[in-house]
Amino acid sequence: MINVTCAIILKDKKILVTQRSEKMKLPLKWEFPGGKVENNENEIECIKREIKEEINIEIDVLKKLSNSIYDYGTFKINLIPFLANYISGEINLAEHNCFKLLEKSELLNLDWAEADLPIVEEFLKIGI
Repeated sequence: MINVTCAIILKDKKILVTQRSEKMKLPLKWEFPGGKVENNENEIECIKREIKEEINIEIDVLKKLSNSIYDYGTFKINLIPFLANYISGEINLAEHNCFKLLEKSELLNLDWAEADLPIVEEFLKIGI
């Protein structure tokens, strides 16, 4: 099982979402950005590092949500979500196809990666 962190990043009262590139696994699916936990780091260090590497921004982690475990057939993922505030930096995508800043009500309109769906649903129930 692969441990992967992701962040629901709040910026200007909107939510940052990213679309996977054509070259990635699950091409063109939408997701909350993040990445694999390295051996020498904890989950919070991982999400801050991944967001800096992938999107070029700094975040402040607010709280952890419920993990989402999903078996894609060829690999199994333990997706570890965090709610975070945007702090600083210019959004610059290193790997993803594109990004959007959406209202909460717009999130369900996207074609999400399956592991992200339970996280979207949990987030929609939180009063933000």
